[in-house]
Amino acid sequence: MFTIAQRDALRDRLLRLAREDARVVAGAAVGSLAVDGGGDRFSDLDLTFAVTDRVLVADVLDDWTRTLTGELAAVHLTDLVRGPTTYRVFLLPDALQFDLSMTPAAQFRPAGPRFRLLFGQTAAEPAGGTSAVPTPAVAGDLFGWGVIYALHARACIERGRVWQAEHYVGAVRDHALALACLREGLPAAQARGYDDLSAQTLARFGDAHIGAAEPGALRAALAAAVRALLREGTDAHLPHAEIVTQRLADLR
Repeated sequence: MFTIAQRDALRDRLLRLAREDARVVAGAAVGSLAVDGGGDRFSDLDLTFAVTDRVLVADVLDDWTRTLTGELAAVHLTDLVRGPTTYRVFLLPDALQFDLSMTPAAQFRPAGPRFRLLFGQTAAEPAGGTSAVPTPAVAGDLFGWGVIYALHARACIERGRVWQAEHYVGAVRDHALALACLREGLPAAQARGYDDLSAQTLARFGDAHIGAAEPGALRAALAAAVRALLREGTDAHLPHAEIVTQRLADLR
């Protein structure tokens, strides 16, 4: 489990990287850590940046990804595009999650109240509507989101938010089941293929059901769901499955 000092060191490293990159013209903290007194030792790191309109966001993201993976041993979990903003989620050693997002400078604005400008400036006009988070459709995305939800579930359990934890444990299980559906050639969307999975596969998920909304039962179900997710990621031959398995050792 990461420490607050590790999270702060990563934040400082990313802000130095941003200030040294002439293509990045503004940056902000988002999420719980953007609010005074917000967040706790389980909170992940969320930073968002404005990219000058003369270059492509994708080019800057790819350059930063090479730095994060090469220098900090980060694993790229998944991407999400919402309007003009691209979000890229990383898993670092000690299960530290980092959510990086970038937006063209002309459209860089707060998307909600948890936004604290760190340098530069935002665009003047208010943001337009945003689209809903899409359901991941491919193995890499399913696995990445499953890992993200596992980390959220653990944080919710430790915070005593048992009903929210129950939601995230179920999400881990669902993403593992969807991966199993892809592996067995079944429909993965909206649980349509779950009941047609082989008995051998379904047996792996028996302990992933939550017996009660209390920490012990939630931890046990989360561990079973994570084991199933990691096995499916390995069976799908995803490139970072082994590294992620090592980094989630305390969740299994």
